[in-house]
Amino acid sequence: QLRLVESGGGSVQAGGSLRLSCSAPTYRHNANCMGWFRQAPGKEREQIAYFFIGGDTFYTDSVKGRFNISQDNARDTLYLQMNSLKPEDTAMYFCAANLIDPHVIIYSDFVGCRYNYWQQGTQVTVSS
Repeated sequence: QLRLVESGGGSVQAGGSLRLSCSAPTYRHNANCMGWFRQAPGKEREQIAYFFIGGDTFYTDSVKGRFNISQDNARDTLYLQMNSLKPEDTAMYFCAANLIDPHVIIYSDFVGCRYNYWQQGTQVTVSS
């Protein structure tokens, strides 16, 4: 069964760092693209980074230079390293994927990738 399992959220002071992880078994063989999102209270879900499997990675301007996606291929795990965190980074963070699954055909379209698998989210709180 394909699934995304996320961990690593929490609270940190401004300027600190956190690393989120997203475990997706076999994603390197089953995914077309994957991404990280966040949603703050009262705001729309925002795609902050995405990449194509075996291809380029893209970041939204608000996190460029501070956040970085990396992969642990041996563990089928995707990471979002977040540095120099700001209070405005406070949000629920999600990983998502475009996974090849004929049983899951409802997609959400965003710039560069359309997603059919979503992790339930982990809270990141940055205090000033």
